[in-house]
Amino acid sequence: MTGVLASFRYLLADVIGIDDTPPPVVPEDWPEAVKPVAREAITRLIDYQGPGYAQLYVHRLRRFVRRRGVNDVLLAELARLMAQRMCYEDPVRRAQLALAWADARQSANEGRAIERLWVEDLLSSLPAALFVIPIIGVNWAKWCRTSMHLRLATARHPGRFGLKTLASLRRWRPVSGHYAIERVWVERWLHMIDRSLAKQPQAAPAIVQSAAMIHGHGQPYRQAVADWHLIIDGLVKPTFDGTLALPDLADAVTEARAAAAASPEGARQAVTAIRARAALAV
Repeated sequence: MTGVLASFRYLLADVIGIDDTPPPVVPEDWPEAVKPVAREAITRLIDYQGPGYAQLYVHRLRRFVRRRGVNDVLLAELARLMAQRMCYEDPVRRAQLALAWADARQSANEGRAIERLWVEDLLSSLPAALFVIPIIGVNWAKWCRTSMHLRLATARHPGRFGLKTLASLRRWRPVSGHYAIERVWVERWLHMIDRSLAKQPQAAPAIVQSAAMIHGHGQPYRQAVADWHLIIDGLVKPTFDGTLALPDLADAVTEARAAAAASPEGARQAVTAIRARAALAV
């Protein structure tokens, strides 16, 4: 509950534009192996969203410092992957990076296209409340999945203006549909790591590493999120709940992840096969 309240506190500060939270400092008593990872993550998260968002990162990570079953290597990997997921690749971030790239190389006159943005990704970066407003004749769900894309270039003024407009949406990111998906995902990932440490500690590294499944944007991103939830719901959670006997959960998760990377139906097929083997072994 404390983590959820912290999330909403940082969200409110960002949305109303008064994120005067001081930049977090990595506690001195944290393991030396983790400190550089956490410091780099804090800098990245402040640039991505703001100091309040970086505070949320530190708050989340603190839950696992000196936790039984979490050594320095595992904690450092958790810190790295959590920062990576909290800096998810939405159009706002891509606009920020494109502008930074152009400014660093003074490439505004090179005539090079920087970004191609799919409509669904763009709309998911807007306040989610906009899409509960009914508009006659518009099927939001169907229209958002159109294959139309926007192409923005730093070489032309309209393109730069478009990228700057996108980057300015950072303030509204915490109330976007994409942010809500990622917030729920991160909290569930951490919850499953918690449960693994209590129920099957040897599987905790595999649960931590499962975050690497999710990356990118567009349809590959949505497929990866769906596959991750499929593995958690089909293998991990039932094992912790005691309804599925998987004494080597780590190997099962690794097998399902490999199958997910191989084909769109790979995760589903692997989960079905692993559950069938477990049932036969009982």
